[in-house]
Amino acid sequence: MQEIDLVRQCQLGDRKAQEALFDLHGDAMFKLCFRYLKSEVDSEDVVIIGFEKVYLHLTKFRFEGDGSLKAWIKKIMVNESLMWLRRRHNFHLTEAIGENTPEPGLEQFSQMDAGDIYQFITRLPTGYRTIFNLSVVEGYSHAEIAAALNITESTSRTQLFKAKSQLRKMLTQEGFHYGT
Repeated sequence: MQEIDLVRQCQLGDRKAQEALFDLHGDAMFKLCFRYLKSEVDSEDVVIIGFEKVYLHLTKFRFEGDGSLKAWIKKIMVNESLMWLRRRHNFHLTEAIGENTPEPGLEQFSQMDAGDIYQFITRLPTGYRTIFNLSVVEGYSHAEIAAALNITESTSRTQLFKAKSQLRKMLTQEGFHYGT
């Protein structure tokens, strides 16, 4: 079944189509949520909540070609993960860095495969990991991150700086160095 047909069937409330949609995107959405939450149980809960919202609001979805459904579901899952984190974490607890402080480079990542990079990211503290995921992985601006987490842009920049610094330190400790 093509994605557009799957969407139409789900919009009509077809349970088999909903199951097929979950089977198609469930694993990827679990990994996405786990990248933010670092807990299998919490990630499973957020995926279930997220797919409930997907099914509930699928009538509002407008198919815009291949990949548009996955992008729409991904946005719901990121938002659900952020809501979960906001209920459990205070993103305001960080000191500011200077405006002209250069961000640490992470050139070592170019030498690694995605699984290894993922493992390093999940070892970051919650605030750093969340900001890093939103900025570097998802491509959100500091203004968008600030709005999503109800923090200042300065806090977003500071936490990203600290996330990159900590990742660089972890990479160096694991033997990844520049120019190797």
